[in-house]
Amino acid sequence: MKTIKIAYIGGGSKLWAHRFMQDLCLAEGIGGEVSLYDIDKEAALRNQQIGTRIHARPEAVSPFVYTVADTLEESLTGADFVLISILPGTFKEMRSDVHEPEKYGIYQAVGDTVGPGGILRAMRTVPIYEGFAKAIKQCCPDAWVLNLTNPMSACVKALYDNFPEIKAFGCCHEVFHAQQFLTCVLKEMKGIEVDRRDIYTDASGVNHFTWITEANYQNIDLLALLPEFMDKFFESGYYERGPHDAWETDPFSYANKVKMDLYRRFGALGAAGDRHLVEFLNNNWYLADPEMVKKWHYGLTTVDLREANQAKQIEDSIAMAKGEKELLPLASGEELVHLLRALLGLEVIVSNVNMPNRGQMPGMPEGSIVETNCVFTNGFVKPVTAKPLPAAVLALVQRNCANIDLTCEGIRERDLDKLFAAFMNQPLCSSLTFEDGKKLFDAMCENTKEYLAPYYPQFA
Repeated sequence: MKTIKIAYIGGGSKLWAHRFMQDLCLAEGIGGEVSLYDIDKEAALRNQQIGTRIHARPEAVSPFVYTVADTLEESLTGADFVLISILPGTFKEMRSDVHEPEKYGIYQAVGDTVGPGGILRAMRTVPIYEGFAKAIKQCCPDAWVLNLTNPMSACVKALYDNFPEIKAFGCCHEVFHAQQFLTCVLKEMKGIEVDRRDIYTDASGVNHFTWITEANYQNIDLLALLPEFMDKFFESGYYERGPHDAWETDPFSYANKVKMDLYRRFGALGAAGDRHLVEFLNNNWYLADPEMVKKWHYGLTTVDLREANQAKQIEDSIAMAKGEKELLPLASGEELVHLLRALLGLEVIVSNVNMPNRGQMPGMPEGSIVETNCVFTNGFVKPVTAKPLPAAVLALVQRNCANIDLTCEGIRERDLDKLFAAFMNQPLCSSLTFEDGKKLFDAMCENTKEYLAPYYPQFA
C-alpha cells in the first residue's frame, strides 16, 4: 500500500471532484489524505463529507481521509500530487465572455478556451496560476501537478513559466470522446464492439484542437472506414453518447457533422467535440450565426443554462453531504486516477495530456503547450513523438498556438496591446473591424474589471 497526500485546489468542485472521488475509492494499492482547498470553504466542507461517505461504502477499496485546509499553503505542504480545477470569476464575468461578443455578431459555443471569451478568461486565470506555481515551488516542489482548468494551454504554460522545473501536465477528456466515436464507426462498419481503450489513436495539436492522424483496432485502420461511414451518416449526424438528434434538446451535445466535414476537407479527424472545434476556425465556416449552428447540428451553451446547472449541482452536493442522496462508487471513465497510479509505478498507461513541446509535436514551437500521447509509468511521463499533421491542419494549429503564446506573453507582461493583438487574431474575430474589435475588447475588460484589477495596474 502506497500512502500519499493529494492536494485538491478548487476542492469545492461540483463536478470534477465528485468524479475523482468515485474513481479514487476504487483504486487499489493506494491510500492517504485528500486535502481540499477552496476559496468557497463551505463547498470544500461539503465535499469532505461526500468523500468520507463514499470511502465508507463497502465497494471502496482505498483508505483515504478527506480534510479541508484553511490556506493554499497548508493544503500543498507535503503533497505528492496536486489537482487544480477552479472557476475563475463568476457567472457575471462568464456572461460577458460568452454573450458580449454577440453584439458584434460573434457567437461562441463554449467560450472558455479561445475566441474573445477565451482571451478574457485567460486574463483572469493565468495570474492566479502564477501564484499557484510559486506556492507549489515553495511547499511541494517535487509533487506532480494535474491541471483540469480551462483555458488548459494557458494554465499549463503559466505553471511552467513561473516554475520551469515543475512536473505538471493538463488532462482533458475530449480525445476520449473521439475514441468513443471511432468505436461506433467500427461497430457500424464491421459489427465489432470494443471499448475505447482497446483502440490506438495518434493525436496531436493544442487542447480542444487536437487531431487524430492514425487510429487502429488490431489490424483494422479505423480512419479508412470513415468515408463509407460518412456516406451513411453525415446528413443525420452521429453522436457517440446518445441519439443523433440529442443536440436539439441538449446544448452540450453535437452530431459530429463538423468533425466529419473537417475530415473530408483535411484528411485528419478533429478529436474534440464540434462545440470546441468550431471556435478555433474562422467564424464564417461553422459559427456565423445561430442558423448556421443548427445546420451543423450542435448547440450554443448559454450562461443561463450553466448557471441553472450549477444551482442543481449545489443542491445535489448538499443532499449528498447530508446523506440524502448517494454518490455511488462507479468508474467515471476519466483517467486521472489511472495516471496517478501509473506515476506511482502501479500500472503503465498511454494517454493524451498537455505539456511543453520538447520535440514531441513536429512543426510546433519549442516550449509551446501541445497535446500528444504520453507514456506514464513509475515516476515519469515520456511524451510520444506524434505523426506530422497534414500541412493545412498544421497551419491552423500553428495560428491558434501562436495566439495562445501571445496571450500568455501579454498577461505575463501585463501588456494590453499584446493582448488586443491576440484578441484580434482569433479566428472567431475574423469578421471584426479593428475599430469594432477595440470597442468589444474594452467593453469585455470593463465588464470583468473586478477580477482584472488585482493583477493589471491599468484597471486598478
